[in-house]
Amino acid sequence: MRIGGTEQVILNLVTGSDSNVFSHSIFCIEEPLGPWGERLRSDGITISSVNRRDGLDLGVIKTLRKTLRECKTDIVHCHQYTPWVYGALAALGTGVKVIFTEHGRFYPDAASPKRRFINPLLQKMTNQITAISQATKQALAKYEYVNEGAIEVVYNGIHGLEADGKAAQALREKLGIPLDAPVLGSIARLDPIKNHDMMLRAFRRILDKQPNSWMLLVGDGETRDAINRLCAELQISERVIMPGYVERPATWLDAMDIYLLSSFSEGTSMTLLEALSLGKPCVVTNVGGNPEVILDGKTGLVVASNDEEAFSAACLTLINSTDKRQTMREAARQDFEARFHASIMQHGYSAFYESICLHGDIGQNLN
Repeated sequence: MRIGGTEQVILNLVTGSDSNVFSHSIFCIEEPLGPWGERLRSDGITISSVNRRDGLDLGVIKTLRKTLRECKTDIVHCHQYTPWVYGALAALGTGVKVIFTEHGRFYPDAASPKRRFINPLLQKMTNQITAISQATKQALAKYEYVNEGAIEVVYNGIHGLEADGKAAQALREKLGIPLDAPVLGSIARLDPIKNHDMMLRAFRRILDKQPNSWMLLVGDGETRDAINRLCAELQISERVIMPGYVERPATWLDAMDIYLLSSFSEGTSMTLLEALSLGKPCVVTNVGGNPEVILDGKTGLVVASNDEEAFSAACLTLINSTDKRQTMREAARQDFEARFHASIMQHGYSAFYESICLHGDIGQNLN
């Protein structure tokens, strides 16, 4: 199974850091580890795990505290909220510094009265808080009662994909797609939050104007059957190709002319970053980190959430303008290298690690 965004960030961090400066180990509070954990182990990373019980599992805190001491840990970097709770409590009184990174938010987002009291206390135990987008930072402040001034944004970073035009052309031929046909597509789990229904209704509108268009919908999930029924209802089944889950979908992404993301909510989509690295113009909804990743009018088009008319119009704008697509292709590659390459993310976090080790409580001064 393809690893998720948070796991990919951790993988890039621990395998991309300078081993002469930092050594990493991983402590997971869920089991089983699966292929992600095995990949880390194969890269020489020490990784351990516990099977966390429901509620606040005091055994996890005890085991993690013991691990921090045995590994002579300087910093525990907690990815997502629940690991932050366990990491901060386990590090309390040990001298271990704490970083918390928020990777995304629930949809719909909501405040918790309990966290109004708990999170300011957790913040006092934490040396630095980061978020993967400005939208995530604002959500932390609004819904989690974290001091906005204490939160730094570090965008997710990946290693860009390498284009293989011959492989992409061969795939299109295998699928029966004419080489001159516009191909739109998306790679995501088939889940209600991705709002594939709106994307498909927009595609129906696109076919009415550009009947030679095709769509590649890569991924699998709980809404697959519902999507198939909707395609039949909209009479677009013959133009929507759904291969299911693809472990390494780079060739499928490269076969697309325009990449689509219609989600109700997003942090920083890793596949969106992959699309930029391949120079794909993107059409995305104006939610979460999407409008920060896609520069509207430069690397793609950003439209209102759940607006099939606006979504289809944006796609048609790109389909009908070869010059605009070419300009966006070049801008997308340049922007990826400037903002979202893995080395930039690694440098950002490494700077925090070094500052915390040298100067201590840099985040706590902003309570």
